[in-house]
Amino acid sequence: MISLTSVRKQYSNDVAIGPVDLEIPAGGITAFVGPNGAGKSTLLTMVGRLLGIDEGQIKVANYDVSTTASKDLAKVLSILRQENHFVTKLTVRQLVGFGRFPYSKGRLTAEDEKIISKYIDFLNLTELEDRYLDQLSGGQRQRAYVAMVLSQETDYVLLDEPLNNLDIAHSVEMMKHLEHAARDLGRTIIVVLHDINFAARYADYIVAVKSGKIATQGTPEEIMDDEVLSEIFNTPIEVIEGPYGKIACYH
Repeated sequence: MISLTSVRKQYSNDVAIGPVDLEIPAGGITAFVGPNGAGKSTLLTMVGRLLGIDEGQIKVANYDVSTTASKDLAKVLSILRQENHFVTKLTVRQLVGFGRFPYSKGRLTAEDEKIISKYIDFLNLTELEDRYLDQLSGGQRQRAYVAMVLSQETDYVLLDEPLNNLDIAHSVEMMKHLEHAARDLGRTIIVVLHDINFAARYADYIVAVKSGKIATQGTPEEIMDDEVLSEIFNTPIEVIEGPYGKIACYH
């Protein structure tokens, strides 16, 4: 489980995150949703210790994020941010290999190579593993980054807008991969999503963030409600029944 207790981050007199009290259940996919600038990505990066907190405590599987040694935390928690600036003259296999660094320290063993191949296969990248990143499409490159994070083999995986810059077909493909990772590999995946309909379709639990605070949280069935969504996104939203569940329609 991931728990946030009285977590605050103050940017200025007018801009702050928190206080946030939140428990994210272990297992499945939890989606952070909300309007632009709500604080979704900031919360995620604080959980991933890429951004410090001013007050409170964050725990991941009973490890205090602020005080746990990086070498130990890296075996429990992995994170992929939006901004990926790896040198493009890396092959897919080399990139995925970076996920093994907490274990290999740069010296890959036969076991590491086996694990790298496992996640290359899992993300359907086998035919692309010797391609350079700058030879890939956006969707292929994003799959390679997710394979890198999964190869770290942590129980908790944080993904900041993994659907960013992907079209609908590639977004669906990515969410299906994450769904399989949560179900078949037993991972707890926390993902920032802009599209509430993707959250409703693929997430097991939704946390809505608004103005730096938790506006509401619950199952997709609980969140997919006209009044709830209209309040979160500050615009009229009607929820209708679609062929695969509830769909939010903006007016």
